[in-house]
Amino acid sequence: LLHRPKPASCTEDAEGLERRQMTAIRFDHVSKKFALRRERPQSFQELFLSLLRVEGRSRRSQPYWVLSDVSFEVKMGEVVGFIGPNGAGKSTVLKLMSRIIEPTSGRVEVSGRLGALLELGAGFHPDLTGRENIYLNGSILGLTHDQIRRKMDRIIDFAELDMFIDVPVKHYSSGMYVRLGFSIAAHTDPEIVLIDEVLAVGDTRFQHKCLDKIAELRRQGLAIVLVSHDLGSIQSLCEKAIWLEDGQIQAFGQPAEVVMAYLNKVACEENLDSESSLPKLDSGNRWGTGRVQITKVELLDSKGQPCRVFVTGSDMEIRLHYRAREPVEDPIFGMSIHHQNGMLVSGPNTGFGGMRIPSVEGEGVVVYRIPSLTLLEGTYRVSVSCHTRDDSEMYDFHDRAYSFRVYPGKSLERYGLMTTNGQWQFNPEEASLEHAAGGNSSGGFR
Repeated sequence: LLHRPKPASCTEDAEGLERRQMTAIRFDHVSKKFALRRERPQSFQELFLSLLRVEGRSRRSQPYWVLSDVSFEVKMGEVVGFIGPNGAGKSTVLKLMSRIIEPTSGRVEVSGRLGALLELGAGFHPDLTGRENIYLNGSILGLTHDQIRRKMDRIIDFAELDMFIDVPVKHYSSGMYVRLGFSIAAHTDPEIVLIDEVLAVGDTRFQHKCLDKIAELRRQGLAIVLVSHDLGSIQSLCEKAIWLEDGQIQAFGQPAEVVMAYLNKVACEENLDSESSLPKLDSGNRWGTGRVQITKVELLDSKGQPCRVFVTGSDMEIRLHYRAREPVEDPIFGMSIHHQNGMLVSGPNTGFGGMRIPSVEGEGVVVYRIPSLTLLEGTYRVSVSCHTRDDSEMYDFHDRAYSFRVYPGKSLERYGLMTTNGQWQFNPEEASLEHAAGGNSSGGFR
């Protein structure tokens, strides 16, 4: 009894747990420097002149730190996503992991066989066929000729390149490059998979196929590092996310929290840019008698600050400043929100909202508050108006003169214009009881 072996499932669970606790990738205070080289002399005359320019000679090569003191770990079985603007150093991190380049300082440790899809066509010889490149890439990864041959059919089937597999890859389209590269990376028994943004080149159906394959590799306990600008995929696929910018880690943790921090930064930058591009009203998008004039429209965030970028679920406030030179009785203030494709999303006004304004004179403000924005990702335009209750006179109308942008935030919904904020429920026990009783007696849905 003391020496009775454990059940296979227990052994597999223990092995799986031990494997998940293993560190696949470790960056220990890693920095990477590149030299920015200026123009090179193309003739002896240019060389002579450049030697005379002491200032120009000193600036010809300048150091540029792509990464500065970066430290993190990726364990087996984890999917870690990198986000950040272009030029932040994300692709450099992947190249350091794959040993294409070496760090200037610090240490990079990788434990396991790599399968990498870093750049379009990286590792492919243009004059070799797709089949020959599969053998080439497999051998680089350490597989024998027989091992690659046994996997050949699966690689070709996944890449959907049966007709073109014996054609030189220099004749492939960008989508065919991606399909073949991803298929090789996923089917050559990797323990660590590195994926750059190149998946965006493929068509929608193949992107979904790749995402399903990533989920399968994750269940197998592989470590996956994903670089993507698709924040929805980062939130749905990854267990951790790293926001990289200016060569340093700005945030590392739960994907939803990291994405929100990144979007807040983007929002601040876009708001600063939009201050110099306020809309100009003219006769083409403004009309009315002018008895009441809307003098200013403000879009504000939850802190009461002017904002042009919001996230789904955030607070929003729209302030309409007005001026009336004489008393105007019973005015109606309203607004409408249009999607960038022209579709009307909503058109609230003070009348529909049950607010009665006896009269206006002089200057004042009317405020419309949205406690939780239900709009999904996209660009929206706002129209504002002031008119009589019976619509017989339009005092002032600004037609789609104010725009704002919505990012997904914590919401993972992608389709349509707005979320219903509904909640899904599932009770398998109830469903089993109904099935045993012969289903719903009414023959319909509950």
